[in-house]
Amino acid sequence: MSELLNRRLALLGERANLSLLEQCLHGIERECLRVTGEGRLAQTPHPESLGSALTNEQITTDYSESLLEFITPALPDPADTLASLDKIHRFAYSKLGNEYLWSPSMPCPLPAEEDIPIAYYGTSNIGQLKYVYRKGLALRYGKTMQCIAGIHYNFSLPEKLWPLLKEAEGFVGTDRDFQSSSYIALIRNFRRYSWLLMYLFGASPALDAGFLRGRPHQLEQLDPDTLYLPYATSLRMSDLGYQSNAQAGLTPCYNDLASYTDSLRKAVATPYAPYVEVGTHQDGEWVQLNTNILQIENEYYSNIRPKRVTYTGERPIQALMARGIQYVEVRCLDINPFLPMGIDLTESRFLDAFLLYCALNESPLLTNNSCGNATSNFLSVVKEGRRPGLQLQRDGQPVELKEWAAELLEKIAPLAALLDQSHGGDAHSKALDAQLAKVKDSSLTPSAQVLAAMATHKESFAQFSLRQSQAHAEFFRSEPLAAEEQAKFEELARSSLAQQAELEQNEVGDFDVFVGSYQASILAISN
Repeated sequence: MSELLNRRLALLGERANLSLLEQCLHGIERECLRVTGEGRLAQTPHPESLGSALTNEQITTDYSESLLEFITPALPDPADTLASLDKIHRFAYSKLGNEYLWSPSMPCPLPAEEDIPIAYYGTSNIGQLKYVYRKGLALRYGKTMQCIAGIHYNFSLPEKLWPLLKEAEGFVGTDRDFQSSSYIALIRNFRRYSWLLMYLFGASPALDAGFLRGRPHQLEQLDPDTLYLPYATSLRMSDLGYQSNAQAGLTPCYNDLASYTDSLRKAVATPYAPYVEVGTHQDGEWVQLNTNILQIENEYYSNIRPKRVTYTGERPIQALMARGIQYVEVRCLDINPFLPMGIDLTESRFLDAFLLYCALNESPLLTNNSCGNATSNFLSVVKEGRRPGLQLQRDGQPVELKEWAAELLEKIAPLAALLDQSHGGDAHSKALDAQLAKVKDSSLTPSAQVLAAMATHKESFAQFSLRQSQAHAEFFRSEPLAAEEQAKFEELARSSLAQQAELEQNEVGDFDVFVGSYQASILAISN
């Protein structure tokens, strides 16, 4: 274990500081497609009874009108975060009629590309901006890819922890600088070790054959309707022929916050020839917000993002530059199709220990070589993570995945123990043991279990997924929310609709001008 990690563990283990770790915050965003009783994409509009997708803070849509997104508040105890997610699911199911929430990350059999509905947010300028942005995504990457769903795990360490470490380590600079550089260090370590999460939690080894729309691929045929790779953990996170050429040259380096925001800012302001050729308008209609590498910074696709809560009208980059990093958003987690919410407390407790390890351990800058290794290790594991004897690259040397995974878990164990010491009980250490069991026996991984379940029931990917979706629907519908909880959600839905209507009635100014000033807000901070 590194000397730095030892010192930090000792400091946080002191009685005066132990309670700090109970103040980490956890938020979850879960995306899921609405499907028909036959397991086809629902073509119905976003149910009005769920409120306004523009202004409801807990239930919105992601890319498509059919792609729901459930958002929990950020809470200190992940058990409370999951309880909040559970209630959102139960409320949604009270309004979904005969539709289901699709259980895995990879989509159901999809209609023709042009029949996938883009999410609509009404006539306000901000609502239109969100719609045009999605039209741009359709133009740039196609709609099919945007129907993939995932779990985003938001995590922050307590604000009081940073000044404590900063003082102990004699960091020269402001508290905010130390906090941001520490989160960037966490992200560098996450890049090094996130392949482990793909092995442990990847749950998309197969997909519906129609998903590839006849494009060439390296997948194998499992049955007439299903493509897969025998040792894959997460085809969702693989390069299924969708890597954006525009983004190919864009790998923000995570040396410090300034270089990260700088690379994103440039991408949002730099034209990309094929997009310039298309232009922003066709037949007088907006088709994309601009012709640059990225329309907005959120278009940059990454496994983890540094984040800060934004003020109204503020852009993510502006918030980061003005006030530093507040939390990280882990974006590479598959939805586990065996779990009603796609994630459970064991996974959450392990993620906390893993992220704490990334935050507190030594984190040297990533050289070109180590950056490339991190990417190739990740891609190897998503495509062949369960292949016996699979080798990864560590410090320029080959190392067997199982050996490295076991070593990493051993290094994370003291952090799980520290979290247990802080919270009482042994839940984090038990969560770690559950992961060690998967390293020893790959048949315990979700990806292996998906393939095993399909084989046992002689099902295609779509049949398996629909069966799981029906089971989860039964789970949520069999125990509706208490009347009081239901009423809270109903009120949230109603007030969100009123809020959207008010925005639309009081809208001032023309949409074209609005887009212009939105673009200018990034260029204004270009120096």
